[in-house]
Amino acid sequence: MKFPRRRLLHIAAGAGALPLISRIAWAESYPTRPIHLIVGFTPGAAADVTGRLLGESMGPLLGQQIAVENKPGGGSSIAADYVAHAANDGYTLFLATLSIIVNQIINPNAAFDMQRDLAPIALLSRGAVVLVVNPDSDIHSVADLIALAKAKPGQVLHATVVGSLPHLASELFAQRAGIKFTQVPYQGSPQTVTDVIAGRALCTFSPASTVVGQIAAGKLRPLAVAADKRSGALPDVPTMAEAGIPDFDTSLWFGLLAPAGTPRPVIDKLADAAQQAIHAPHTLETLAKQGFEPLDGGPDKFADYIRSETARWTAVAGAAGLKS
Repeated sequence: MKFPRRRLLHIAAGAGALPLISRIAWAESYPTRPIHLIVGFTPGAAADVTGRLLGESMGPLLGQQIAVENKPGGGSSIAADYVAHAANDGYTLFLATLSIIVNQIINPNAAFDMQRDLAPIALLSRGAVVLVVNPDSDIHSVADLIALAKAKPGQVLHATVVGSLPHLASELFAQRAGIKFTQVPYQGSPQTVTDVIAGRALCTFSPASTVVGQIAAGKLRPLAVAADKRSGALPDVPTMAEAGIPDFDTSLWFGLLAPAGTPRPVIDKLADAAQQAIHAPHTLETLAKQGFEPLDGGPDKFADYIRSETARWTAVAGAAGLKS
C-alpha cells in the first residue's frame, strides 16, 4: 500500500502516534538538535533579516541553534510548501509574511492551503512598506508619479517580487490612482532596490527595512509609506493618505508557523520563546531602526489573525481586479 509523501513524513515523525504522556515527555525534552527556519525570500530581504534576528535571540532560549535557510520564489509559496511537507516534529519552521496570503489569493493552488497545511505559532512584528523612486528622476511626490504614469500609460517601470505584498501594494496603488505600471519581476526586494538605484526601473514598493539605509544615503527618494501612520524609521516621509491616497495601508507583518500536526506542547514552547525573543531589548532596538514594531500573539490569536487577513485581502484583491 502506498502512502502520500506528507503521510509518510508524518508517520516518520512519530510524535502524533505516541501516547499522551510520552508526547508530553518528548515535548519537554524538545529541542535536542538544531531547528531549521525556512525563509521564502532572498538574503538581505526583510523576511531574511527578521528571520536571522529572530534566530539569534530565540536560539539561546531553546538551547539550540536556529539555522536560517532561504528558499525564494513564488511569493514565498515554495518555502511554505516545503515546510508543509516537512516532518511535524518542530524542527522545520516557516517565517511567514502577508505575502503568502496574498500569493494564495492571486495564484490559488489547490495542493497547498496555509490554514490547512501549517500550524500558527506566533505573530512577530509589523512594519511599513515604502514607495521609493530613483533620486535622479523628476518625481518628488506621489502626485508627480501619478501624473507621469497618466501621461505615459504602461511606460513606468515598477520593480517587484511577483506574488508578494509589495506587488499587491503596487497594483492596488495603480488601481486607486487610475494608472498602469509595467511590472518588472525579481526574486527578492534587494534586487528590486538595486535596479531602481541603477535606473533600470523607476520605482518600487519595498519594506522599510530594505530601503532605510539607501534613503539615508540619498540613493533612493521616498514618496510615501503605505501605512496608517508614519514609520518611526522614516518620520519625515508622509503616509499614503497624507500624499493623497486615503485608506491605504499595506503594512507587512511576520509570523512563525510549523507543519500541521506539530504537537501543541512544542507549538507552545516555540511560541513562548518567539515572544521572548522578539521583545528582547536588542531585538526591539534593531526592529525600530528598520521601521518595525513587535506584535503580541500566540497560536490561537495568530490563527484568528490569519483568517481575518485572508478575508481582508481577498476583498482588496477582488476590488483591484487581482483575484483569480
